[in-house]
Amino acid sequence: MDFKDQNSTFRLSNGVEIPCIGFGMWQTPSDEVGVASVLSALEAGYRHIDTAQAYRNEQCVGEAFRRSGVKREDVFITTKIWNDAHSYDLVMSSFEESLKKLDTSYVDLLLIHWPNPQALRDRWQAANAETWKAMEELYRAGRVRAIGISNFRKHHIDALLETAEIPPMVNQIKHCPGVIQTEVEEYSRSKGMLLEAYSPLGTGRMLESEEMKALSEKYDRSIAQICIRWGLQRGYLPLPKSITPSRIEENLRVFDFEIDEDDMNYIAGIDAGVRNASNPDAVPF
Repeated sequence: MDFKDQNSTFRLSNGVEIPCIGFGMWQTPSDEVGVASVLSALEAGYRHIDTAQAYRNEQCVGEAFRRSGVKREDVFITTKIWNDAHSYDLVMSSFEESLKKLDTSYVDLLLIHWPNPQALRDRWQAANAETWKAMEELYRAGRVRAIGISNFRKHHIDALLETAEIPPMVNQIKHCPGVIQTEVEEYSRSKGMLLEAYSPLGTGRMLESEEMKALSEKYDRSIAQICIRWGLQRGYLPLPKSITPSRIEENLRVFDFEIDEDDMNYIAGIDAGVRNASNPDAVPF
């Protein structure tokens, strides 16, 4: 894919354009540090912010926007329905709460965060169907520009599609060197979904890899930049995160080099001890 700069986009199945790199908010503090990180991201040029109800920092995004002066329509905001809101009424009420915290009248992308919450193990299919119905209604009303899923595997997708009237446009999954979910990747794409990559740096473990250090020297780029560029070249939308302004800016500067094919394949197999993607049917939450 040809990505010229941070303004390059992916096109979702419904035609909506989404900036090709997002600023991830997982584990970002819900305080002034969180607000400052979003401000740094906006100042660096990010125009895609990925948060979630479970991150408890949606208000940091709203506060940063109030201070930044950046126009709402110029930024793509994602949030996610948490495991305790898998019903029609709870989606609607939690969505209203998210809008209030984000200080916005709409969300660009709304995802189901996990397909099989622990409390719903005996009825996750029905719960997802009801959750999706509410999300479809929000989409049709123009309060959400796109809807999708996260951490869904093939059987979760199949169950959702049995009742869905609007197919998911995105599947956000864990993806980094050494952690490649081939079946999920191929099946999601066959259903028209864009794949987003959370933990593109392997929760920091890739930064300690000797193999990645050698590649960093070869390309004269940081390990983080190589990981992010690798994800982009695999057709994923990476969601790097940081609270350090210099790293926030660095993670966006990945458009002036390209990883060759041999190294793309080599990087895919690097084992830096990154934990595999969690089994969504066994997560303890």
